[in-house]
Amino acid sequence: MTDTIVGGNDAPKPGRLVLLRHGQTAWSVSGQHTGRTDIPLTPTGEHQAIEAGVRLRESFPDGFSEGCVFASPLRRARQTAALAGYGTHNVLPYIAEWDYGRAEGRTRGTVSQLLGRPWDLWRDGTESLSAAMDGERVETLPGGTQVTVRNGRGETLDEVAARTTVAIREVLPLIEEGHDVLLVAHAHVLRILTTQWLGMDPLTAKLLRLDTARYSVLSQYKGDNVIEQWNV
Repeated sequence: MTDTIVGGNDAPKPGRLVLLRHGQTAWSVSGQHTGRTDIPLTPTGEHQAIEAGVRLRESFPDGFSEGCVFASPLRRARQTAALAGYGTHNVLPYIAEWDYGRAEGRTRGTVSQLLGRPWDLWRDGTESLSAAMDGERVETLPGGTQVTVRNGRGETLDEVAARTTVAIREVLPLIEEGHDVLLVAHAHVLRILTTQWLGMDPLTAKLLRLDTARYSVLSQYKGDNVIEQWNV
């Protein structure tokens, strides 16, 4: 949980933490788990990213100060940031998507078939999957782009939550100085980060829907960390 900011009358009003999910990819359409596989946006996703930039500028007409925009190192997030109008951004590795390990590039149905029983990421985690599912393969996306899919151990939910707390700690000084901060990343990691902002169990993230190229706003209200807007 982030520290409560306590200040006198001269303390600056805290800024807001804005979370933008990247635009559509081929796997967000197909339902394949997309963690560390570095796939690009679809043409629809590119259009979504541009539209997201328009909405953000309407809501934040003063923009974001230099050094206050961060993106995941993965291509789909960096593309979204650039197309939204934030081409000059810092890369923040702590907001890369959940490493789905042996579920990477596979749908929940496929994982369930390989496991021999119904499987759910939130309930069972990546750690429930057999090492027999490990491997590496090349997959061709609908547009013809080839990507390498690697299946291995992956991350637990708690491990993802731990690194999102590091991400919050990295940007909190900017927020305390009164700056709005924009993070451009992925659905699961941003939902988990939100639970850590609120001081909640990371499993609660499964209840927070965040669609492609939608943004959410976290802020502070009367000393508490809160959700100001969600899935805009």
